[in-house]
Amino acid sequence: MQFGDDPTTSETEFTIQTAQSRLEPGEAAHEPEQIDPTNPQIPTAETPSNRSQPSSSSMANQDESSDDDEAQSEVTTPTIGVEGRGPMLPRIHTDKDYKSDPSMAKEDTYDDTPPQGWKNLNEVYDEAPFQVYNLLLTEGEPQNFKEATGNTEWEEAMRSEIASIERNRTWELTDLPPGHRPICLKWAFKIKRDATGVITKHKARLVAKGYIQQHGRDFDEVFAPVARLETVRLIIALAAQRGWEVHHLDVKSAFLHGELKEEVFVCQPEGFTVKGKEKKVYKLAKALYGLKQAPRAWNTKLDGVLKGYGLEKCKLEQAVYTKRAHEGSLIVSIYVDDLIVTGDNLGKIKEFKKQMEEKFEMSDLGLLSYYLGMEVNQNKNGISVKQTSYAKKVLKQANMWECNPTKYLTHTRPDLSYAVGYVSRYMQDPRMVHQQAVKQILRYVKGSSDLGIFYQFTGNNKLIGFSDSSYSVDMDDGKGTTGLVFFFNDAPVAWNSQKQPTVALSSCEAEFMAATSAACQAIWMKGLLAELTGKEDEQVVIKVDNKSAIALMKNPVFHGRSKHINTRYHFIRECVENNQVKVEHISGNSQRADILTKALPKVKFEESCWE
Repeated sequence: MQFGDDPTTSETEFTIQTAQSRLEPGEAAHEPEQIDPTNPQIPTAETPSNRSQPSSSSMANQDESSDDDEAQSEVTTPTIGVEGRGPMLPRIHTDKDYKSDPSMAKEDTYDDTPPQGWKNLNEVYDEAPFQVYNLLLTEGEPQNFKEATGNTEWEEAMRSEIASIERNRTWELTDLPPGHRPICLKWAFKIKRDATGVITKHKARLVAKGYIQQHGRDFDEVFAPVARLETVRLIIALAAQRGWEVHHLDVKSAFLHGELKEEVFVCQPEGFTVKGKEKKVYKLAKALYGLKQAPRAWNTKLDGVLKGYGLEKCKLEQAVYTKRAHEGSLIVSIYVDDLIVTGDNLGKIKEFKKQMEEKFEMSDLGLLSYYLGMEVNQNKNGISVKQTSYAKKVLKQANMWECNPTKYLTHTRPDLSYAVGYVSRYMQDPRMVHQQAVKQILRYVKGSSDLGIFYQFTGNNKLIGFSDSSYSVDMDDGKGTTGLVFFFNDAPVAWNSQKQPTVALSSCEAEFMAATSAACQAIWMKGLLAELTGKEDEQVVIKVDNKSAIALMKNPVFHGRSKHINTRYHFIRECVENNQVKVEHISGNSQRADILTKALPKVKFEESCWE
């Protein structure tokens, strides 16, 4: 009989008939189990213990001699513990054994557990060992307008936001033209805290649902530059070395100042609908938070204002502006709506603040103390930077605040930068061992949460780099790790620990590739430092602990040994030839980038750690 000949024969019946047709003469067939269509079950599977039995008749004899409870017992695999295994089909002469057969390879077990159904995403988050999503939220923050209603502080924050929008003439109420669709708005709430965790402000933000915008119709260009973190650290180090004060400014509702070129219509915000005009919409003259073009519109506006005050944009860092005159120099770094200002003339800084307050509604936060999650402490000896508050927040969210601190990781990874980069390679398919590694990193954070970087007053004005790599340490794919760190005035300002994109055939080749990455960073940093100080850029020294790699950079005769290396890595030869960088040898014991390439023993880590 062929399946499908009889339209009344179901697929389940066909399977049972096929099984019965395999029985030898005289063997009894098992009665098929009735399946409830409202409660479907996964078909039972055979087990290694059942597979070795020759026939169902011998099974019946064993069942008669055993207790009823044992006959009804549920069969499980050796390690999985899956219940509900049913009787297997008897063997026939055409059956064949394979290496993957459970009776031949009992260590190979298979999980045939039925699906457990669907779970709400919140349940998954609650059961997760690390509630990372909570790092973006703060206790007491409403999730929507309904939760905020009835709270005096949040209602006042929403009224303040609407007043700021209307005061800035961001929109006007109008009818929706044909062929347009309005963008809906939503409320976002955030509690602002200082470095010690004290609440400073309840902030309500009206945000447009910009994900429905269409490119070419609702927006065009969206890119807006922000200062790199290494740039911020370099500015702080330069200010500390020269004894300058670093001030902090915040632009209130910055995106509302950006002027739009496109026609954009939005719905009336929830809770602030104009009575009698509920069907009307707002036409935007300026940007709102959430619009795709809002960051670029604000950056364009700020760029015009700063250039109007005589500041020049740095060529190598589009978010940094400088102004030099005989009265003194001024440096301004921008990160969206946060501005840090420093210079050698305090009067010029105060004048700049006054000019900015005339153009925008500003908050003068005084000396820089908290910026991008970094706690900054300025004193007469220098400037220190650390992230104690954020480290404590991560530990609390991971439920590891009471864990035993491990100041130095002695198991596999000695440094936080390398360790975080290493475990991040397995984010796609994490295992239990990776979770244990993350917990060990958090213990390290617990024991070293107060550590940071100190940029001292006075000292040298030189930029020096260290380059190192690990060769054939990663057993997964054989790729090495590049580690580089740059010091200004003997304090680190930029560092990187990154897996190399290609497999190196020797330690010389791995060091050569790492040094090329360091050369690219060195050229950019020395050019930026020259723009900040107004002086000629100087040659940067890069320390490498491999003499063969240094010879390969300087001597063209070695080209035969390096012809297989990707062309992009030969860029360092041109840099050395043009005296842009100078490569010097350093012993492995003094290599300060070694901590970024591999796990080190405790003593070695203690000697290499730069704080």
